Amino acid sequence: MKHVLTYLTGLVFGVGISMSGMANPAKVINFFDVFGTWDPSLAFVMGGAVVVAFFGYRAVFKRFDSPAFEPRFTVPTSRVIDAKLIGGSAVFGIGWGIAGFCPGGALPAIGTLDPAVLTFFVALVAGIFAAKFMMQRTARRV
Repeated sequence: MKHVLTYLTGLVFGVGISMSGMANPAKVINFFDVFGTWDPSLAFVMGGAVVVAFFGYRAVFKRFDSPAFEPRFTVPTSRVIDAKLIGGSAVFGIGWGIAGFCPGGALPAIGTLDPAVLTFFVALVAGIFAAKFMMQRTARRV
């Protein structure tokens, strides 16, 4: 049952990303092109997601002590703003602005077999492994 619900959640997310046009890198790039062909629709999609998440988290945490298939909720607890957070955010934002893809938008688009999407996905996976490798190396030094 857990896998079925995971699949359905991913399906809803993928359909939402696709319907909103956020799987199209041109739509994202146009959002960042403030002095050119600016398209504010990304702000509405993200704003809607923030509102739903804000109220959804509050309702779930108020009503339930734990998730259906786990012993407890797992949420980030760190409030530290450090170089790792700022650097990762900057790299993510730069990559998103250049490619027009973020992982959330690229995953539903993989099914198109578009070479740009596949190239992004391969680079994404390589970046994940490179970041893990670098974090392990720096952790050993400390």
